[in-house]
Amino acid sequence: MLSITVGTGCMSKNKLPSRLSTSVACILLLLTTACSQGETKSAQSIDANKASNASVVAASNNISTLRIGYVGSSEPTGPLGWAKKKGILERELQKAGFKNVTFARFPNGPDLNEALVAGQLDVGSLGDTPAIVLRARGIETRLLRITQFNTTAWLVAKKNGARSLAELKGQKIATQKGSYMHRYLLGLLAEGKIPQDVKVVHLMTTEAKAALERGDVAAYATSSDLGPFLKSQGFPVLDSSANHKGLSGTSLVVATESFLAKQPDFPQKFNAILTEAAKDLKANSEEYYQYHAQITKYPLDIIKISLPLKQISEEPLPAEGVKLLEGTKNFLVSQGLAKSDFKLTDWVVNKQQR
Repeated sequence: MLSITVGTGCMSKNKLPSRLSTSVACILLLLTTACSQGETKSAQSIDANKASNASVVAASNNISTLRIGYVGSSEPTGPLGWAKKKGILERELQKAGFKNVTFARFPNGPDLNEALVAGQLDVGSLGDTPAIVLRARGIETRLLRITQFNTTAWLVAKKNGARSLAELKGQKIATQKGSYMHRYLLGLLAEGKIPQDVKVVHLMTTEAKAALERGDVAAYATSSDLGPFLKSQGFPVLDSSANHKGLSGTSLVVATESFLAKQPDFPQKFNAILTEAAKDLKANSEEYYQYHAQITKYPLDIIKISLPLKQISEEPLPAEGVKLLEGTKNFLVSQGLAKSDFKLTDWVVNKQQR
């Protein structure tokens, strides 16, 4: 068990574009700073599990442990989680010379970012928005892979509340800061799909259902699996990112440049592992869905709705996923939420390393 402490430092606040209302200024700043007033982060919800017991130390350097961080449930899902469960990860990383693999679980992307910055992780599996924001801060990461694309975000209302986007005028909407759902909500605001005078607040997805039931918020912008689940519980769905071009999410795997400098062959080997796992989970879809449902605690039928397997990429950089990622980057830069622009081609790990 490896203990990881997540940093709590905040960056200076950027000036926000005037076209977005001041009522959402705080939540926008959360995206770039990964902190909020009065909030103290801790290493909450962090687990570390050994995935390999090989006795061989990594050749060519002294790295014998690979440290992977991910956002999500008690175990990773998608190709990474499947590679771990099926033993593909252990088998192939043992061949690559890693003695141990640790997994650290984080509640959201900004927390994972802080661990990357602190040098506590080598690899991170997270959403596009926090990964882009971190790279735009000049932090030296490299994009290894798009693991999933066209991930749907949902806007769900409280019962007996709004039944259209227009009816949210002057009300409170919550979402999880720094997530692809957050970017979806900001996109709706920027496009004028919802009134500019709404008040946007941060709320973790684990607290969303209770907040809607109490009427603390009028609506919640939520994840691909929680959205259909809340709908099944009688909460009205007002909108989803599937209705808007470019507002769905992508899931990424990044690595620090300092780690890759010591392990130049790692991207190619790791991508081969995730490709094998992606193909295997599709070939054994029912078994995978059962695993995903067990890990996330959502009903099986909800998982099948929320995760069409065509969203899982079998290649490192699917064209549709790259296009979506480019659009997300451009939006974050245009709104001042990413500190600087950069070319995706400069971010992607060198071709010979893939």
